[in-house]
Amino acid sequence: MNAYFDVLKQYTNFSGRARRREFWMYTLIGTIIAIVLRVLDAIAGTDPWIALLFSLATLLPTLAVTARRLHDTNRSGWFILLSLIPCVGGIILIVFLATDSAPGANQYGANPKDGHAGYTDGPPFTPAGPQG
Repeated sequence: MNAYFDVLKQYTNFSGRARRREFWMYTLIGTIIAIVLRVLDAIAGTDPWIALLFSLATLLPTLAVTARRLHDTNRSGWFILLSLIPCVGGIILIVFLATDSAPGANQYGANPKDGHAGYTDGPPFTPAGPQG
């Protein structure tokens, strides 16, 4: 769940890189929430308003994490527009999003797999207290 909230905290950050795990965990949790909201919409008789509001609220963070994920594969965020091509555009975009990170640093920043600036999968860094 932390991966989902981390993406929401960076909702306007279109620069940098996002690992596959960050992108796909955000996508999985968002999809589960959307399904639950659709069921609640059907039960409450408000179909599709609650789910639609959720989709609109998460549109900007979704675009931002998708752009960062494309940056991680050394592609421009503008490749998101491939999804507008009927049939094949979405498939090509999914392949790009599932591709492994480009090794090393690229024009979009350091490789998050190398453990740079907040991109660790381990516990948060805690500085050692005074030695003594």
